[in-house]
Amino acid sequence: EGCLTVADQYLAAIERLHQYDLESYLSIKPPALRFDCSLAAELAAAAHAHSIRVHCDSHGPEVADPSHAMLEAMIVATSTEKLGTTLPGRWQRSVADAEWAVDLNVPVRVVKGQWPDPADPHRDPSAGFLEVVDRLAGRARHVAVASHDLPLAAEAISRLRASETPCGLELLSGLPMKRSLHWARENDVKVRVYVPYGKGYVPHAVSHLRRNPRIAWWILKDLLTIGDRTSRLSSGS
Repeated sequence: EGCLTVADQYLAAIERLHQYDLESYLSIKPPALRFDCSLAAELAAAAHAHSIRVHCDSHGPEVADPSHAMLEAMIVATSTEKLGTTLPGRWQRSVADAEWAVDLNVPVRVVKGQWPDPADPHRDPSAGFLEVVDRLAGRARHVAVASHDLPLAAEAISRLRASETPCGLELLSGLPMKRSLHWARENDVKVRVYVPYGKGYVPHAVSHLRRNPRIAWWILKDLLTIGDRTSRLSSGS
């Protein structure tokens, strides 16, 4: 029953994206659907009818295989360009998974990764991020560079552009993005904003703050900057 409720929420999101004609895609959580391949295929069919892309997000490495199986089951209901997968730089397996994504010809989002790899818990997520990017460069349909680490994102996009790989920057709503947006405008990089919602969002946001307390200071600085700009505009300066 729980996964059916989640599926209904995803269907409602697909309808809204279609209704407002947004150039967006829906990112789904395979564990929330209990890796139900038939249910996932139904979602893919509904999304295909509205020309909406469905993206399978990553979770822990222990559920990567059933998540990939679910994505493969969705191919029968839509085209590969309307699907997508996430590869975390923190995992050893992501380099091999990049080959899998290239073979399927699906768009890829590259992230540092929230969950460590039990096989290599001290793996450098930034180095792994670029290793995955290098494996995708010149071969992937499209690569979304999903990081607020601007030097890392800039380097990744530079490598992808050098190989003429379609790419863009993805930023998480709620985290500071002013510097990244300015850089993207200066370098003509397309930006998407990833908007989490639902019961899992607050624990996800708190986990970010625990891993990097500086985020709280970045958010405060952004808010102060916005407040100062608003004050000057309202005063006519």
